[in-house]
Amino acid sequence: MPEPHSPTVRGRKLASELRRLRERADLTTEEAAAQLGQGWSRFKVAYIERARTKPTTQAITAMLDLYGVDSATRAALMELAKNAWRRGWWTDYSDVFNGSYVALEDDATRIDEWGPQTLPGLLQTDEYAREIIRAGRRGDEANIQRRVQARMARKALLSRKDPPAPVLRAVLDEAAMRRPIGGHEVMRAQLHALLDAGRRPNVTVQVLPLDVGTHAGLDGPFIILGFPEEIAPDVAYVGTRIGDAYAESVETVRSLKVGFEDLQAAALSPEGSAELIAAIAKE
Repeated sequence: MPEPHSPTVRGRKLASELRRLRERADLTTEEAAAQLGQGWSRFKVAYIERARTKPTTQAITAMLDLYGVDSATRAALMELAKNAWRRGWWTDYSDVFNGSYVALEDDATRIDEWGPQTLPGLLQTDEYAREIIRAGRRGDEANIQRRVQARMARKALLSRKDPPAPVLRAVLDEAAMRRPIGGHEVMRAQLHALLDAGRRPNVTVQVLPLDVGTHAGLDGPFIILGFPEEIAPDVAYVGTRIGDAYAESVETVRSLKVGFEDLQAAALSPEGSAELIAAIAKE
């Protein structure tokens, strides 16, 4: 069987650009396929434009020729095509990661996360993660352990060198600090790991105190993934037990960004948050 591939954010950007260029050339998928010649069909054009199939360099070149793309745009798109489809580390855990979130996260340069109930997966210890996973899935221990391994592999993102690790800004509810997931020893180790993570140059942890009262995050957790402007627009994500939800509209993402900024403003400073976390760990 062929090696599995998945489109990165660059792959999806390339696909959307090819569609935009076809429409600018005033061609339907049927007309484009007819002019591209043998081996083409409207389905092939549509699959490439939806990032459903991996286009060859020859296919991309043929499409750009047909659409009359200038040399500067051509060069930019061919650069975008490099590593646009690849076998990501997460494909080794395809039995665990069924959606596209991990691929998006891997391409992000900024991750803003609001966690009202549990700590972010990227900052969890293996024992804390095991308790969270066990609570949500009443499966056998082998399956639970497999999911823990996948989550721990995902954490390597924050220490990555090439490409540079993303910036993670996490705002966490004080209630999540005080809920003894797995018991006091597991939670104490988790809080110390959280303090260690906050010392990383690319990680900022803030705690929203219980006495804040009404705040911008009362309607639930969310994550905003940021990308370089030339690659893709920012994406908002919410994971639920019945599936993943994504928002890419400018208005929705902007609204969530404002909400996140409000949460940051209401939360303790990173230094004050570290003091509170350390105090809770001693209790």
